[in-house]
Amino acid sequence: MVAGALAKTLCSFIFDTVKCEAGKDNGFGRSYIWAGSLESGIQIATNHKKPVMVIIHKSWCTACKKLKPKFAGSIDLQNLSKHFVMINLVDEEEPASSAFAPDGNYIPRIIFLSPEGSVDHDIYNEDGSSQHKYFYSKPEQIVKSMRKILEKYKHEQFDA
Repeated sequence: MVAGALAKTLCSFIFDTVKCEAGKDNGFGRSYIWAGSLESGIQIATNHKKPVMVIIHKSWCTACKKLKPKFAGSIDLQNLSKHFVMINLVDEEEPASSAFAPDGNYIPRIIFLSPEGSVDHDIYNEDGSSQHKYFYSKPEQIVKSMRKILEKYKHEQFDA
């Protein structure tokens, strides 16, 4: 209850010029501020010059279920998430665009977008499979990619 009120307050403060829909955590953690949709998240990102993390997963997926508590409990991910627009898309919310499935439709996939809202295919799990570059199973792998994208766009002025 308190986390939801805090998220709404932060959402209205951070995203004051953009219609903000509070997104569901879908098991990935209530400590994060989730955009309500892919479209609203991209709009927020472009207005506030923040990169985007998009988690694409399915409610029935075993690998997704294993990642959720690790993601939810990671202090490093929570701290870095403040510099991102966070989007998590479950089941039928998965985008139809092939840009969000650059090397296949496996799940879970984590795709990063530039502050302009373009999929950045240069940011992927360098410690993972070469056949499934956007599959992450550990928070440390995600943290590494988050740091890489922040470094890549460091010339951008991110809103806090």
